[in-house]
Amino acid sequence: MGSIVLVARLVLADVRRHQAQAAMLLLAVTVATATMALGLSLRSVSEALYEQTRTATAGPDLVALSGETGPAVTSALTELAGSPGVAAHHGPYRIVYADLTTRDATSSRVVVHGFAEKPAAVNRPLVTSGQWIRPGGTVLERGFATALHVGVGDRVTIAGRPYPVVGIAVTAATSIYPGASQIGPYGGPSDYSGLAWMTRSDARALASSHDLPVTLAVDLELRDPAATQAFRDAHHDSTVRINFRSWQFTAQQDLAMLKGSRPILVVGSWLLSFLAITGVAALAAGRAVQQTRRAGLLKAVGAGPGLIATVLLTEYLALALAGDALGLLVARLTAPAIASPTASRIGDAAGPTGATVVTATVLAVAVAVLSTLRPTLLAMRTATVTALTATPHQPRHRPHLTALSALLPTPLLLGLRLTARRPGRALLQACSTATTVIAIVALLTMHAQQERGYGLNGSSVLPNLRGEHDRRLMLAVAILLIALAVVNTITFTWTTAVEARANMAIARTLGATPGQVSAGLSIAQLLPGLPGAVLGVPLGSGLLSLFAARNAVEAPSSWLLAAVLATLLATAALTALPARLAARRPVARALSAETA
Repeated sequence: MGSIVLVARLVLADVRRHQAQAAMLLLAVTVATATMALGLSLRSVSEALYEQTRTATAGPDLVALSGETGPAVTSALTELAGSPGVAAHHGPYRIVYADLTTRDATSSRVVVHGFAEKPAAVNRPLVTSGQWIRPGGTVLERGFATALHVGVGDRVTIAGRPYPVVGIAVTAATSIYPGASQIGPYGGPSDYSGLAWMTRSDARALASSHDLPVTLAVDLELRDPAATQAFRDAHHDSTVRINFRSWQFTAQQDLAMLKGSRPILVVGSWLLSFLAITGVAALAAGRAVQQTRRAGLLKAVGAGPGLIATVLLTEYLALALAGDALGLLVARLTAPAIASPTASRIGDAAGPTGATVVTATVLAVAVAVLSTLRPTLLAMRTATVTALTATPHQPRHRPHLTALSALLPTPLLLGLRLTARRPGRALLQACSTATTVIAIVALLTMHAQQERGYGLNGSSVLPNLRGEHDRRLMLAVAILLIALAVVNTITFTWTTAVEARANMAIARTLGATPGQVSAGLSIAQLLPGLPGAVLGVPLGSGLLSLFAARNAVEAPSSWLLAAVLATLLATAALTALPARLAARRPVARALSAETA
């Protein structure tokens, strides 16, 4: 217990002394684990929302549809509803294919279901606003109504006839908007469509007055809901062509809206984790001398290697686990909105699954360990006397490189020497810049894609919700990546300035001006940033090719060139302030601090 109290007190004291560094680690781990948990949870959340909607609306186990009409079709569907494996049914009922236009001239395909005014035992749409259908009125599916910006009391025109919207409802019998049609007219291919309900007489009058295509359908509740495939196999030889849509198929179709969301979030979490590791590793390297002295003090008072390692690692592990908990909480709160972007489903999503929690926790621990393992091992292996008198690592003297660099302008000379003396940090800076450019390339490429809108004949008056959803997610991930990259760039600059304080002071005694020193510190970040930005373009394109559609187009070269230049300019701007502050430190104070 005494050791536990000691470790806790030492960790809390160190966190209080380095609050900015603790906040950076906490933020980095939070965004990385939240993004990964969201990506891994999308499928389970989407399935949970479908199941809750299906329960609330008595969703059918199977929907049988025929592209034809007439007595033979009605008889075949009625016979199907009376099969031994069917527990309950609804229909047959008409599905009318028409066009819908709102007051603001927004037009869309719509399928109109002709239902009874009294809800049936199977497929009972849940009214979320207004009331159920009545003669002369229509009820719109909630995802469709949200896309149209239509509510109860508005009027819509269907096949040239105006109807008041008397209610908004949800159902699990069809896929989420815009997949309401299930099959197209006469059994052909389907198009993006919304869903509306009318009374049976209104649907019949609508179809007959305009000679619109009609499909007949029946909703089936099976005695064994899992036996949908067996039921289909037993009835595939009907004299009438029948298309079956099982509840499993409908749930799978819901996931089609999230096809691009999962890779965006999962790959984004990898990139965020990498940036977190590079940033925290830079901070840990900057504190290497301090941690080595701390380890020497602990050794001097009798602490063993195990206790020293525990003290040095516990701070980062505790912050990482706290960030992991916050990230999982963020994922829990935001998952329903991300997993159901069309408002066609209802319910509350459960928290992340056990596997997701374990994966996110492993990620958080990996970020903490990989960032701090090397400085911790170095501190443990250093002898006690050496640790107590630890000084910054002195770079090796290379006469040939020194002679070559002497021919360069002073800012470039200083920047090149700072980069050459810390190749590991230069590599981290290059990787951080490359990661940022990868995110920007992905964002630009996504915006360059041509998408078919959900409006009539593919009009963009109703935007492609899946594309919009993916672009919003990509923008959010890109903003998080850029924010971490900004913090990393400032951290690299400041850490380099602190470690090179004595060298920069000596350069100033030899005639270098504060402006030249400041420019040298900025160049030390730009030199590794340049190859990182250039490599980020092909790396981003290659990464996207793993997930992009076959007909995807690449972003224009001018956009990519502008992204590289903007990244380098942003790096120069971000390094200017910390470099300027470090260059203003008085020479005498810097040299006296070093000799002390």
